[in-house]
Amino acid sequence: MRISQVLDFIIYWSIVITPFSVAIAPAIANTFIGIFSGAFLISKLLRKEGIRINKTILSSFICLILISLLSFINSVSYSSSIHGIVKLLKYLFIFVVCSEAVKDRKHVERIVFSVCCGVSLLAVDALWQFFFGHDFIHRVALHYNIGLPRASAAFPNPNLLGIYMSAFIPLMAGLSILYFKGRNKVFMSFLSSLALIGIFLTFSRGAGLAVYLAILFLSIAGKKKLLITALVAILLIFPFVMPKDIKKWAKEVNYNPIVFMLNQDRISIYNNTINMIRHHPFVGVGVNTFSRNYGKYKTESAEKYAHTPDTIYSHNIYLQMAGEIGLLGLAAFIWFLFLIFKNAVNNYSMLKNEYLKVVSLSLLACILAFLVNGLTETSLYNSRVAMVFWYLIGISLSLNKLRAEP
Repeated sequence: MRISQVLDFIIYWSIVITPFSVAIAPAIANTFIGIFSGAFLISKLLRKEGIRINKTILSSFICLILISLLSFINSVSYSSSIHGIVKLLKYLFIFVVCSEAVKDRKHVERIVFSVCCGVSLLAVDALWQFFFGHDFIHRVALHYNIGLPRASAAFPNPNLLGIYMSAFIPLMAGLSILYFKGRNKVFMSFLSSLALIGIFLTFSRGAGLAVYLAILFLSIAGKKKLLITALVAILLIFPFVMPKDIKKWAKEVNYNPIVFMLNQDRISIYNNTINMIRHHPFVGVGVNTFSRNYGKYKTESAEKYAHTPDTIYSHNIYLQMAGEIGLLGLAAFIWFLFLIFKNAVNNYSMLKNEYLKVVSLSLLACILAFLVNGLTETSLYNSRVAMVFWYLIGISLSLNKLRAEP
């Protein structure tokens, strides 16, 4: 009994610390994920228990793994594909453990606190980096694109910081907009505003769009007419108040909205990836081998937009998934997402605790933001930020067993 209690303690606090640890370094985050995964397995064996997660959702993810295994048929590197399967199993553990091990509202509150700490630390770090030229965690230098300074804080590049921030800001914003009142609302609004400043300093278009749509979704769900009006006004005003370097670049691309959002190189990559999918439409070129195959499917017509390297990621999670594990794999992933969204909507309607209802809706906005950002970034294929997505799904699923909590 004492061993089980120790294991539960380890799992409990490892889950709480994980979102903050991702903000510091991937090695720390992976350590905590390994700890709670191992403790979870040992606990299950000692108690002789099975997995209690929703069987339909679990089956859809196993289907994704099976299709990924089928893609080995076309793999040019079995070692890379095996590594891809290992990553999928790691993500399975993340969302299964989180879905089962979150205990009650207090546990959820501690997770939210950890998220706020991680996001706030990175926002302050981004500001520090912007003013002093390097961040104070790893001394990463400030980045420059088209003459524009871009903050990355403790992440290797600004877009990765944007993915992390955009995935968690909707949770903070949702509680600020829909739940907290008085001093708590002021404090959470301050943290959310600080986080928005941090994400603005990345100048990541995908992250900015993701957060904008997530907050708009929360405002519509909460029927916040004033906030909806403000968001529409921001959309109309922003083109006139953009930094001059962005205005200059927008003029150079003839104000083409597609080029403005994607860059010419992404357009080339997308066209080459579509060519890859045409050649292997059903099971793809092999899980985790996109960059090894990309050069083979480059076309002259696609490269006219911009020359791209022979080894690169797709900068779009859906195209990369279809390229690696085919349209069958992409369909399995979309089916998995449908079940996750359906579960979150059911949670929102059935939860009795108002705080947990808002958390449920906010987590849905977080997942939505990650997926929107995935239209322009390969966020599911970078291990440091990919774990955030599966963590959010696990916490969302964990609310199933808290529906009766008053």
